[in-house]
Amino acid sequence: MEGLVSMIALLKTLALFLTFSGFALIGEVESLGINYGQVGNNLPPPERALDLLHALRLTKARIYDTNPQILAAFANSNVELIVTVENEMLSTLMDPNQALQWVMTRIKPYVPATKITGIAVGNELFTGGDTTLISYLVPAMVSIHAALVRFGLDRFIHVSTPSSLAVLQESYPPSAGSFRPELSRVMPQLLQFLVATKAPFWINAYPYFAYQSDPDRIPLEYVLFDPNPGVVDPYTKLHYDNMLYAQVDAVIFAMAKMGYGGIEVRVSETGWPSRGDPSETGSTLQNAAHYNGNLLRRQLRNEGTPLRPKMRLEVYLFALFNENMKPGPTSERNYGLLKPDGTMVYNLGLSEFITN
Repeated sequence: MEGLVSMIALLKTLALFLTFSGFALIGEVESLGINYGQVGNNLPPPERALDLLHALRLTKARIYDTNPQILAAFANSNVELIVTVENEMLSTLMDPNQALQWVMTRIKPYVPATKITGIAVGNELFTGGDTTLISYLVPAMVSIHAALVRFGLDRFIHVSTPSSLAVLQESYPPSAGSFRPELSRVMPQLLQFLVATKAPFWINAYPYFAYQSDPDRIPLEYVLFDPNPGVVDPYTKLHYDNMLYAQVDAVIFAMAKMGYGGIEVRVSETGWPSRGDPSETGSTLQNAAHYNGNLLRRQLRNEGTPLRPKMRLEVYLFALFNENMKPGPTSERNYGLLKPDGTMVYNLGLSEFITN
């Protein structure tokens, strides 16, 4: 506990120094959030997690449920929070009465003290393997939104769903972006809902996975935002110096091909693991520091993608903590910026923000 408290104090001091030096660390970056996962048996309580968010000067977070302890702890904190409807709840929340009850018990008691700004309905449903869930998605979203309208909360809380990049049949070059054929019926329903409610399309985009699958052909510098020649889309002539922006633009092109070209795309998850199994190419401390540090620099500039250069890209990093109980390969447990005791996993290059 002493280590956690001292780290919080250190981070607060650093943030204060940067602010008074004219180099606000993250406080003025409105387009950067973080995913606060809880799949661990050694994580600090929500109040301590909130202290760490404040120390890092992050004002946006996403959780993967509607944990009442977190919702209560984040009250009056000024941290904007996206909550999640678990996949297994979708069949129930298709029922408007059940959705009304869910909003009345899971959302309404906490607002406006807790700044809930979005509801993620499920996570990566289109590529999760359980195809029955796909048919539940849009009806559940419609029911939840109707419940928000009933309570007058739809003006403050949008409803969307995070999708994996695997929803795309083609992603390169970005102008070739298209959705998988088997989604041709449900995707227009989702996009029409997003247009009608003015909600964003959320995408979980990980250049790490693309690099890991083909490290011999994909330049590491391109996926890490490091200096590189980049690539030019042969059809649009747009230049891309990193893969994340190319992935986002591929989603925009895919939506436009279905007649929905005006929807905002936000990145609900992206990140890089600091450790992995020997077979997990690129999962190193250095690469994680480069990816997240370089992305932080981009967010400080409030950049947009080459296709939408004047619309800042909102990005949520994955994740706040390493989570020791996540299943799967070693990398899954090592995406955190912080260890459970609150110390940083690696140096993001903070000294550069003082001198640059």
